[in-house]
Amino acid sequence: MTDSAAAAAGIPLRLDRPGLKALHLLAAAVCALGFAFDLLEIALGSALSAVFSSPPHTVPALQLSMLLASVYVGAVVGAPLLGWWADRHGRRHVLMAAMLWLALTSVAGALSDGLWSLTVCRGLAGLALGAFPPLVITYLTELLPARQRGALILATVALATLGPPAGIFLVRGLTLTQWVAEPWRWALGFGGVGAGVVGLLFLLLPESPRWLHSVGRNADAERALDRFDSSRPIHGFGASVVLPVAPVLDGLAASPRRRWPLVAALFFLSPWSTVAFPLLAGAVFAQKGFKIADSLLFIGLSAFGPLVGTLLAAFGVDRLDRRLALAACAAAMLLAGVAFVGSDVPAGLIVAGAVFGMFLSVYVSALNLYGAELFPTRARASSLASAWAMNRVGAAVAPLLLLPLLREQGPPAMFVLIAAALLAGIGLLFVAPRGQQRRPVV
Repeated sequence: MTDSAAAAAGIPLRLDRPGLKALHLLAAAVCALGFAFDLLEIALGSALSAVFSSPPHTVPALQLSMLLASVYVGAVVGAPLLGWWADRHGRRHVLMAAMLWLALTSVAGALSDGLWSLTVCRGLAGLALGAFPPLVITYLTELLPARQRGALILATVALATLGPPAGIFLVRGLTLTQWVAEPWRWALGFGGVGAGVVGLLFLLLPESPRWLHSVGRNADAERALDRFDSSRPIHGFGASVVLPVAPVLDGLAASPRRRWPLVAALFFLSPWSTVAFPLLAGAVFAQKGFKIADSLLFIGLSAFGPLVGTLLAAFGVDRLDRRLALAACAAAMLLAGVAFVGSDVPAGLIVAGAVFGMFLSVYVSALNLYGAELFPTRARASSLASAWAMNRVGAAVAPLLLLPLLREQGPPAMFVLIAAALLAGIGLLFVAPRGQQRRPVV
């Protein structure tokens, strides 16, 4: 083997051994900020659900369902398309393009002249919103040292969870002032401007050296690695002692073709709880008789749950089997959901909603990380993003079925379907392969 070939072969190992650097934290911070605006846009669906379920904006259930589902319909198209693009042209450029597209469509939504045009703008925004989460996880999975990968990705997601309460409280604050006719327009505009700024910040980051190596661009990979080598080390996080790559992933992951259906099935089941429950929370509050300002307050306070839960989980995510962590989160969401549906007391609703949000955020983050670790670098973005498209299919279908059920038969009937999806996901995890926690990805 020539010296250049030997150096190229050592590129993946060099990514995992240097320990944590300032450039790693910069990448995580930019991704967290972008993810925050992604989640803010999704959370605005809950605010729109509350606004258009209350006088004087009450709209028919079908029309509201289409508005809430439109962003996920767009995501079904956007996730596999941008995932394919990222595997061929690089992660960083696609993440930047997704943020700039989100900026354009969000501002257009803020300026929309009716519910149908808003629905179209939300659908177009979904093209970016659907791809951003799996691509961020893909990018960070390939960039971060193996020993700190899970903890730093969950810390990134934890910071991003500040986006939803910021958006909700912005809408509520503008609602209370009463000097703005439609405060949700300002929230969409704010999200659009923020997404545009983050898109430009991606220019400061390197492309994934692991992806560059996988497509044979070793000289570019070396230059990207040189940026990490020259970056300031973070004290307390020295060179990593990397566990060897598992020779064969067990169970259903033994064949790559068998990994995708499993991950896709888990992704499809997850939004029936992780997306539909928060999205419909505003409608649940409205049906329980709370005023719109109170509903937005409860939703906003509950939205801090993911921040607390994800930060706590970051300390243990790299020590637990991914499957065990996912099953425990699903069981906790099931119990919190039962408490939420059965309560009519504001304090009980806030606590139950916050607990649900805590485990919801950990579940979604751990599931994306688990899926990213099962796919090889050369196909990681397209495989994870196309599987994530099944999540968006579930997220689009769930409101269409659950909102009419909520209005006709009440919260308990709606939650029966949510509970069924959680139990089905736990069942799949029993036959799922173990993840690659604290091991290099290939």
